[in-house]
Amino acid sequence: MSNSVKDAAISDQDHRSQSQRQDEELLLEYATTRSQGVFAELVHRYEREMYRYLRRYLGDATMAEDVFQATFLQVHLKWRQFEAGRKVKPWLYTIATNQARDLLRRNRRHRVVSLNSAAHDGSQVESGGSLQDQLQGKDRNPRDELEVTERRHSVRCAVEQLPAQLKVVVLQVLYQGLKYREAADALKIPLGTVKSRLHLAMKLLQKLISPTLVSADRDNCVSWIKA
Repeated sequence: MSNSVKDAAISDQDHRSQSQRQDEELLLEYATTRSQGVFAELVHRYEREMYRYLRRYLGDATMAEDVFQATFLQVHLKWRQFEAGRKVKPWLYTIATNQARDLLRRNRRHRVVSLNSAAHDGSQVESGGSLQDQLQGKDRNPRDELEVTERRHSVRCAVEQLPAQLKVVVLQVLYQGLKYREAADALKIPLGTVKSRLHLAMKLLQKLISPTLVSADRDNCVSWIKA
């Protein structure tokens, strides 16, 4: 076997080995070896998920890309701050959210940006991970499609109007699928605060969503977002 074939085989074996390891193992290995291959694997695991989160949070594709790059630059620079025993995912969301907030402050963009633009960049959302997916259905007739379109628009507009502290909880828990404890860790707030903010967000969404598209029953409002 030639050296090039051997190298390729070893590289493929290393990639499979890395892909089977936990995020925490990879980050701790990067902390000791500074392996570019290990770092690339971490970026690969989170690039689509994190970009989608930032795209929704910021409402701008270019800004989302900039913050994504800044997030992993911070991972590279601040790996010493990662505590053994902690989960990588909420740590990354903490960094990404802080970077996004910093960018918004620098740009003096305190107003919540429309989420509608996320539907126009051609990106695919994670299955079951977004309000858009959860409001879509198959084999609808044109009248049903119009109703769903109106419903989706109403929900997006309602989420857009939420206060920033509530919106970020909705994005992390209902869009990205973070567990309550992961969101609490990412946002540096108590678990009970995550639950109370989500509860308040759902009550506000119920009021904000067009009454012609949602009944007064709060459970129906929740099912449209979470079912």
